[in-house]
Amino acid sequence: MQKNTESKLYDRDFNLWLEDTVTKLRRHDVDNLDWENLIEEIIALGKREKRELIHRLEVLLSHLLKRIYIDSAYDNRGWELTIKEQRRQLQLQLEQSPSLKKYLTEIFDDCWQYALTQVKLEYAKVPFPEHWDFSRDVEAILSQEFWLQ
Repeated sequence: MQKNTESKLYDRDFNLWLEDTVTKLRRHDVDNLDWENLIEEIIALGKREKRELIHRLEVLLSHLLKRIYIDSAYDNRGWELTIKEQRRQLQLQLEQSPSLKKYLTEIFDDCWQYALTQVKLEYAKVPFPEHWDFSRDVEAILSQEFWLQ
């Protein structure tokens, strides 16, 4: 296929374009790859991984805030289940892409501020700390029951 046809396939049927690209990669048919769209898709994959990490960390931190600072026997179990699930998904993501651990530490403060802002909107009367008062170690964030300290 010519480059113009490749690009048209990408625009017309993304799944078929993926299958065609995989076939060409397996055959080492580098001359007929749609390089422009392939590069864009690889870049997009990396961005999606980072967005997922950000989202999961924000959800984790907001539920940690609730569980640590709000005394609600009714809600505690639900918050703990969400904490457990977000931690598990983050662990899986970091096992598959260990280089994201560094990224997690880089974005921690921004995620903390976002989570804090959201939780303060929900619970305006609760005095939340302005800074994360616990370990920032990735392993601690993904395992410690901070509400027991």
